[in-house]
Amino acid sequence: MKLSQRGFPAVKELRNTELLREMNTMERLIFHVDVNSAFLSWEAVKRVKQGLADLREIPSCVGGDPRKRTGIVVAKSIPAKKYGVKTGEPVAMALRKCPELVCVPSDFELYDRCSRAFKEICASYAPAMESFSIDEVFLDMSGTRLVYPDPVATAHEIKDKIYKELGFTVNIGISVNKLLAKMASDFEKPDRVHTLFPEEIPDKMWPLPVRELLSLGASSEKKLLQAGIRTIGDLAHKDEKEIQSLLGEKAGRHLHQYANGIDDSPVKSQKEEAKGFSVETTFEEDIVSEEQALPILLSQCDVVAARMRREGKKCTCVAVSFRTLDFKNKSHQCTLSEPTDVTDEIYINIRKLFRESWKGQPLRLLGVALTGLLEEEYQQFSLFENPKERERRKKMDEALDTIRRKFGSDKIKRASTMNISSRIGRKAKAQMENERERG
Repeated sequence: MKLSQRGFPAVKELRNTELLREMNTMERLIFHVDVNSAFLSWEAVKRVKQGLADLREIPSCVGGDPRKRTGIVVAKSIPAKKYGVKTGEPVAMALRKCPELVCVPSDFELYDRCSRAFKEICASYAPAMESFSIDEVFLDMSGTRLVYPDPVATAHEIKDKIYKELGFTVNIGISVNKLLAKMASDFEKPDRVHTLFPEEIPDKMWPLPVRELLSLGASSEKKLLQAGIRTIGDLAHKDEKEIQSLLGEKAGRHLHQYANGIDDSPVKSQKEEAKGFSVETTFEEDIVSEEQALPILLSQCDVVAARMRREGKKCTCVAVSFRTLDFKNKSHQCTLSEPTDVTDEIYINIRKLFRESWKGQPLRLLGVALTGLLEEEYQQFSLFENPKERERRKKMDEALDTIRRKFGSDKIKRASTMNISSRIGRKAKAQMENERERG
C-alpha cells in the first residue's frame, strides 16, 4: 500500500470497496494531542536556539514585564510550580514566591507559527482534524487500522516527530471518543502517550477526584462534594435523576454521561458557520480612563466589523466586556434597532454600553463581540440622521477593507487609534495586530 511523504493519503488511495467497507464499520478511534505548557515551551525553544537557558528546566513563566512586575502568569515551568507559582496570578505575587523566577513577555506571532507547525504534522496523519484551541487538536483516526495497525505506536510516532522537527513535547490521549481521549492526555505529563478505552475507565478514570472530570466547574464540584460525591466513580454510579436534582436537568445528564465515558460528539474538520465575531485584548498596564479605553474599543470594532463584512454578514446585537484587577469579568450588550456592518455605527453602541457599565475600576482586558448575524442582503437602515453620512462611512469601511486586503492590515489605520501602542503596551499591541490579521 502506497503512503505519501506526509504520511496519510493512504486512505484516499484505498479504492478497494471491501477494504473501505471494513474500515468504515470499525469502532471509532480518536487521538487528543496537547502541547505541554505550550506558551512556555514555544518560548523555550526560541531561547535555546539563541543560546539561552531552557525555560522548561528553570523556575520561569510567561507573562507581564519582569522589570515593572506587572501582568499575570500565562504559563509556568514545572520548577516554578514547585514554588507555588500559579497560572493566572499577578507576576508580582509569583516573584514574591520565587524571587529568581525568570519572566518573559508573550510573543503571539511566535505562538501562531508554532501552533500552525504542530497542527500541520498532526493533520498529515489523520483523515479529519479538529483544532480545539491554539495548542490542542483532536484527530479522528477511525478506519485507519490497515494503515496504522498499532494506535499507540502511531501516537508515539506523531509525538516524536513533533519533538524532532519542532523541539517541543506533546501528550497524546487515545480512546473511542473525544471525552476519553482528552481525559487520557491529561494523565502524567510531559511527553507521554496514554490510553483510556471503555474497559479502562474503572481503573484509570473512576478513582480520580470529581473535579478532574472534563467540563465540571467549581460550583458543581462544591454541590457534589456536599452530597458525598467525591470521585468520578461516585458520580458515575449515582442515579442520573439524583444528579439532575443537584445540578439541574441539562448539566446533570451531561456530567453523569461524561462520568460514564459517554460522548458521541464528532471530530469537526470543518469550521462551523460563525455565530458571532469577537476580539479581546489583555493589557500589561491598567486601563484607568475613557481616554485610554475608547480608542482601543474603536480599534476592536474596526477589527471585528471587517471580519464580519468579509463573511458577508451584519449583526443585530453588540456587546462590550471587560476584566477588572480582581479577575472579575463583566459584559453589557444591546440589540440594535436594525442590522449593521458599519464600523462607526457599531462603535457608537459599544461606546454607549461601556459608559453605562464601567464604574471607573482599573481594567486589564477589553473586548467587543458582534452576534445575531444576518446575511448581507438584509436591508440596512441608518443609525445616523443623515443617509448621506451613513453612505460615506460605509464607503470608507469598504475602502479600508480593500487597502488592508491588498497591502496588509498595518498600512492604514484610523487617526484616533494611531497611538494605542503607547497606551496599552507591546504585548497588547501584538495581540490586536494578530486579531487584525485574522480579519
